[in-house]
Amino acid sequence: MDAKSIGVTIAKFRKKMGLTQSQLASRLNISDKTVSRWESGLGFPEVTQFPALAEIFGTTVDYLMTGERKGITVAGNIIADIVKRIDSFPAVGMLANIREVSMAVGGCAPNTAIDLAKIDRGLPVSVIGKIGDDEYGRFILSNLSRYSIDCEKISISENKPTSFSDVMSQPSGERTFFHARGANAEFSPKDIDITSINSVILHIGYILLLDEFDKPDPEYGTVMARFLHDVKAQGIKTSVDVVSDCDGDYKAKLLPAFKYCDYIIINEVEAFMLSDLPPYNDNGDLNIPNIRKTMEFIAEHGVKEKIIIHCKKAGFCLDVATGDFTAVPSLKIPAQEIKGSVGAGDAFCAGALYGIYNGYDDEHILEFASAAAGCNLFAENSTDGMLGKSEIEKMAQKYGRQIL
Repeated sequence: MDAKSIGVTIAKFRKKMGLTQSQLASRLNISDKTVSRWESGLGFPEVTQFPALAEIFGTTVDYLMTGERKGITVAGNIIADIVKRIDSFPAVGMLANIREVSMAVGGCAPNTAIDLAKIDRGLPVSVIGKIGDDEYGRFILSNLSRYSIDCEKISISENKPTSFSDVMSQPSGERTFFHARGANAEFSPKDIDITSINSVILHIGYILLLDEFDKPDPEYGTVMARFLHDVKAQGIKTSVDVVSDCDGDYKAKLLPAFKYCDYIIINEVEAFMLSDLPPYNDNGDLNIPNIRKTMEFIAEHGVKEKIIIHCKKAGFCLDVATGDFTAVPSLKIPAQEIKGSVGAGDAFCAGALYGIYNGYDDEHILEFASAAAGCNLFAENSTDGMLGKSEIEKMAQKYGRQIL
């Protein structure tokens, strides 16, 4: 521990909270001279005082002691998925059988966070979002806590229930969602104390499914754009994901946010809604030139570091600084082994974020992310299929990759 750096950190948090040295001292039952000595670098708190300081400042003991950001925070939609396994999706007026019903966590925040925690149990992971005071909310908190994920920044709505989705999962792995917005609809930047986020990266999703964030902002274009600007001002890297909404106004709600994003991770359909360039040819093959043009279009709107697009057949990455374009085919997993694909996009995101966080090169990021997404296919819910890092790295050796 370095007394000077700890003192600077304490002073920074104290001033942000609008506390005088005397007020902070009073809350700690110490003298204001002691606080002054800390902030001057002439001494530092006893080990037993750090937890109290961390609680007052809304931060972690680790950050107070080291001044270093660690880990990944995942914010956004928190959803209870009611997964219903069906024979087939019926035509209007027809009946289909529900063979099995189960409940699982869903949404960007819990899916991606749990996947990250399962990939690497030593990685600090935290979640920010909003739930209702109900059975679904308690179920989600229980599942997150099981993986030692920090849930302290999850708000509880006084008026809305926890958001949920009825997920109709077919034998092919295709799924359809019927969604109730619930507490997610009132989740807003007001629920987030940005100064208390100690992570290296904040990943938030889904744009188009966060009503308060999707609202227009007179200065920044959208509330999400303003929020991302404020996060970056704290020295935190930003990443976003999008929901596949057939009625969504993609350009109006996404493009303003991009100039405040370091990374975006989206699928090919969402990308097409931005650029109007079809990702597939008439014969069903990927139109890779169009995908690259779409990524270049997104880069022109301000994304700072990496643009990643994923689909069933491959993952693509554009390094904005160098212009390097990388494509990696998906794993060749036999159809008979696939149990579902709910949360596959979030699993890919988790793998990509893990690779970015650990400084992988672009090819390695895509290889790891596609293997993480492949793990997801072996379970019917969003997170049960995820494996640890070493097992994910072996997936390509076991299954090989498709050919583009």
